[in-house]
Amino acid sequence: MSKLIGLGVGPGDPDYVTVKGVKAIKVADVIFVPVGNTGDPGYAEEIVRHYAPRDNIVRLPFELGNWADDYEERRLAWDEAAKPVIEALNEGKQCLFATIGDPNVYATFTYLARAVSRARPETEIETIPGIMAMQAVASASGTVICEDRQTVALMPLTLGMPAYVDALETHDTVVAYKGGRKISEIRDAVANAGRLNDVVFGAKLGHPDQVVTRNLPDEAPYLSTVIVSRGRLHLDGHEAS
Repeated sequence: MSKLIGLGVGPGDPDYVTVKGVKAIKVADVIFVPVGNTGDPGYAEEIVRHYAPRDNIVRLPFELGNWADDYEERRLAWDEAAKPVIEALNEGKQCLFATIGDPNVYATFTYLARAVSRARPETEIETIPGIMAMQAVASASGTVICEDRQTVALMPLTLGMPAYVDALETHDTVVAYKGGRKISEIRDAVANAGRLNDVVFGAKLGHPDQVVTRNLPDEAPYLSTVIVSRGRLHLDGHEAS
């Protein structure tokens, strides 16, 4: 029976794929992975190839243009991208779509699943969770994301800086994704909030050139993670200064 599974493969390290995720990769008839305008393999494809037993990986190109605020254009783009998946489902195949991080948190799978449901409402859809970038950065840096009654705000910096500034004032921990292009603005906002000592920065997680540091760099890739947390601890359990 055909099925569409959204698999979170983590932020970049193949060892972060769950046992359930590896099993799903091995039995899938077709494994779809997202590919951007350049056509180069993405993080998700690189991770999946560590476990795929045969050459059954299909790249789904997405038009990543500046149409985020045009819902109709965005919907049409996803409907177009979903066509190969729908065709495979119509053939009775079990389809897997791999996405970095978790398939239910700021993931491309959400949009693909909606497009498939519009065209093929009877499709069975499920997800397999994955480790998110903030968890990987927290682990690598000895950061406690939250404890006791602390609150956490998770947001993409595409939302805009005013929301980020507000979150720094109202939450114990603030996690910002996709902030590389605004790294200087992030630094200013964190400094103005008096929280530079709370910062952990991470990029290219799970790759040989991984960066995890308690300082904000001058430049950063788009897919960067910045954690500002009051719960950062030393290994001896005392609060970080």
